[in-house]
Amino acid sequence: MMENEERTPLITPAVVPNQSYYGGIEDARDAMSKFVVNNVAGESGRKLPQYIAGLAASGGALAAGTFLGWTAPTDKPLTEQMEYGFPVSAEAFSWIGSISNLGAAVMCFPIGYMMKLIGRKWSMLAMVLPLILGWLLIIFAENVAMMMVGRFFLGVGGGAFCVAAPTYTAEIAQPSIRGTLGTFFQLMVTVGILFVYAVGAGVDVQLLSIICGIIPLVFGAIFFFMPESPYYFVEKGRYSEASSSLKKLRGAQYDEAAEIEDLKQEDAKMKAESITILEAFRQKATIRALYISLGLMFFQQLSGINAVIFYNSDIFASANGGEEMSSASIIVGGIQVAATLVASVVVDKVGRRILLLVSDFMMAVSTILLAVYFQLKQDDPSKVADLSWLAVLSVCLFIAMFSIGYGPVPWLMVGELFANNVKAFASPVAGVFNWLLAFLVTKVFVNLKDAMGEAGVFWLFSGISLVGTVFVFFVVPETKGKSLNDIQRLLAGEKVNNSDQISFEAKSDDTVQQVA
Repeated sequence: MMENEERTPLITPAVVPNQSYYGGIEDARDAMSKFVVNNVAGESGRKLPQYIAGLAASGGALAAGTFLGWTAPTDKPLTEQMEYGFPVSAEAFSWIGSISNLGAAVMCFPIGYMMKLIGRKWSMLAMVLPLILGWLLIIFAENVAMMMVGRFFLGVGGGAFCVAAPTYTAEIAQPSIRGTLGTFFQLMVTVGILFVYAVGAGVDVQLLSIICGIIPLVFGAIFFFMPESPYYFVEKGRYSEASSSLKKLRGAQYDEAAEIEDLKQEDAKMKAESITILEAFRQKATIRALYISLGLMFFQQLSGINAVIFYNSDIFASANGGEEMSSASIIVGGIQVAATLVASVVVDKVGRRILLLVSDFMMAVSTILLAVYFQLKQDDPSKVADLSWLAVLSVCLFIAMFSIGYGPVPWLMVGELFANNVKAFASPVAGVFNWLLAFLVTKVFVNLKDAMGEAGVFWLFSGISLVGTVFVFFVVPETKGKSLNDIQRLLAGEKVNNSDQISFEAKSDDTVQQVA
């Protein structure tokens, strides 16, 4: 099948029409002609409005990035300098840093129902409220409890965006740019983290929190003017509004009739093939997709990424003889943004699997270097007097490699691995699992460091990353260039070759000639 035939969003359920499905529909040739005219060799319609809407939706990721990065510049001011006037112990700060992940986990299932009930756009706009509430609680905090509750609400809003924004972006984008737009979310998360690192280096915690609290308001003001997902309107039978949405996304001159018809067929087939949760998890393809997705989330989080993001100030200070390296975190944030940009360019070219393999193996190498450094420092500090650059280089390499592969790709593959009629059940399971692991790693990092030493923690992370590399090599399939139908056949154990794609392309060429 052609890649352009795919119209399925990454997370929200939809259906991919296939050749046999078209063959059973009356006036199939007319339908195919319309489909080819709009989608083959160039995809008529403008791309710029889709990029604008995708970036606007990813403003929620920017807000999420600010709360993820907030702990790095605020650790020392809160725990050692008592900027807020009340004591914050290291244990209390570990809860402040990690509890947002629980808030995010809590929202993975409810946001799916919200998107079906009130739409993707209004679900995201509604998340401005918990974000604003969270920042207000932190800004005016009088005790640790207020900070923890505020961080929980930030997790609620940020976690919802992790589901809603990629869904919206996937549903508004034409197939040729869906992979690129799909990386916008991770890119904006990294931009948010870099923003907090840079601003946090020059202002106190309260002013930093005020600035972060403005970002959700700006997002809401901009995203309010973006169109709703056309797929949502089709789900609700509001076809004229779906047409209007596509006109805004593809340009006023775009002939949206064929795409609307395509979405209607997808929606009808999805509803006809709806199954229960128990039926879904009896299918071989679903079971395999689930353990691949959960495996990717496991190795993503147990690589130590949240520990590095949340506590990189500690790592740099420890590597630098206890002295702060204020520019180090900003450098790390910049590398993260640059590497994510690279991922957005190459993800649809080199493939998901190779990015995961390179990413995980190089993360293992970087954490091995960190482990060796801290081991040498533990044995004899004089041995590493001139090697503080090694820890900084290792962290930079780790962040770059994570951002190229294991940052964006597992979320992308969750949307590709599950069949359309089980995504509503399965995708939130992967999301909850990911956030709970993030909570675990963030919460216990300090405890692990105390129990095992810094070297021991990074030896642990490196070992997990090496196992993750083996997992990807033997278990994870390549999904680049495959339709969702082909991916399901592959997961079910069937052989998938290019014959269907060649056949479909030949039919399309014939149709183009007849249309001409």
